[in-house]
Amino acid sequence: MRKCVIFDLDGTLTRSEEGIWNCVRYAAEKLGFPEPDAPTLRKFIGPPLGYSFREYMGMDDEMAQKAVEAYRERYNVTGLFENRVFPGIRRLLRTLKQEGWYIGIATGKPQRTSERVVAHFGLDKFVEKLCGPVADHRADKIDLIRGALPKGWDAATDDIWMVGDRKFDVEGAIGAGVKSIGVGYGYGSEEELRQAGCTHYCPTVQDVIDFLCPGATPPKGAFLSIEGLDGSGKGTQLRLLCDVIDRYGFELVQTREPGGCPISEKLREIILDKNNTDMDDVTEALLYAAARAQHVRQIIRPAIAAGQVVLCDRFVDSSVAYQGGGRQLGVQRVMDINAPAVDGTLPLATVYLDIDHETALRRRAAATELDRLELAGDSFHTRTEAGYRELIRHDPERFIVVDATKTPQEIGTEVAEKVLARLMEAE
Repeated sequence: MRKCVIFDLDGTLTRSEEGIWNCVRYAAEKLGFPEPDAPTLRKFIGPPLGYSFREYMGMDDEMAQKAVEAYRERYNVTGLFENRVFPGIRRLLRTLKQEGWYIGIATGKPQRTSERVVAHFGLDKFVEKLCGPVADHRADKIDLIRGALPKGWDAATDDIWMVGDRKFDVEGAIGAGVKSIGVGYGYGSEEELRQAGCTHYCPTVQDVIDFLCPGATPPKGAFLSIEGLDGSGKGTQLRLLCDVIDRYGFELVQTREPGGCPISEKLREIILDKNNTDMDDVTEALLYAAARAQHVRQIIRPAIAAGQVVLCDRFVDSSVAYQGGGRQLGVQRVMDINAPAVDGTLPLATVYLDIDHETALRRRAAATELDRLELAGDSFHTRTEAGYRELIRHDPERFIVVDATKTPQEIGTEVAEKVLARLMEAE
């Protein structure tokens, strides 16, 4: 039997309230109306804009039309991308494709706008057909669902489902003669969806996967790391990159080295303790490798197997640069020490924040108290910087090298663009 699933967009694949609310605020300010409060803004999710401006902000017809125009003025440039793919949706779409499902979208949002949103978040590769209203004409959900179906498919002989978060999606499915799944993570409620007559109810994205693709093996996730000298701005860039990865719907596991799990965190305390000044360099390298071995097996590999994206603050490259270069143990020796710990688990991409060690250390010292490694002296940090540069020369395809002397926002934009490209290529 052929299998087809049609998704609603807003509230089912993406969370659109951020852009909608920002544009409502913009329109209100432009027309001299008070900024709407949170309960009022929430009412704008779902109904037509003109209706909402009249009903919820007390505008007459003429003013409501001006508000709609002001709203679209911002929305068409910025607001439509102030959106967030629900966690797990990418894995759902990848699993459906893997299992041979035809995927379509039927949305009340204008078709061209919807196409831009879907393409922006890289979801278009999964979707066979998107059907939405053309120009400013509203379209009946029944017609949109039928329009998104493959030609010649029939609910009587094919397995066809409509997935949505509101009663309009369920009612449209009934009218179009197909089965429906109501989802509990969007803007509707279980009561609303069940009263509308949904065939099946799924509280979470995982429930949708389990229902439509029972027993399916999750598509593999990905492993990313971020490297740089202490003071290169890793903390800031990690926060920015985590938000971007989450916004695009990748299920993120953020971790760090040394550390990331209880055993490895205890080893971290020993390694970085300023009182352990008599620690031998080989002991230090072995402790890093031991922490890494546990981390790889307890956190990194299981997350990748579950289809998640692991973002690690430092990985084996740090050991090679700091112990191989900085401690002068030698690159190959440190790689040999770490071989059983890593056991072939290497990042898909490694972001390197490129900055000279003098500037980096000044930044670091101005921010917080230095730890044992950061107190090692200028020659140590010179060798560490050289160690990183040697790694990049040997593996230029894996490294994403970014100038860390730019502004945090400029760096973040470049990092996000290049990391997202790697992640989407790997899907």
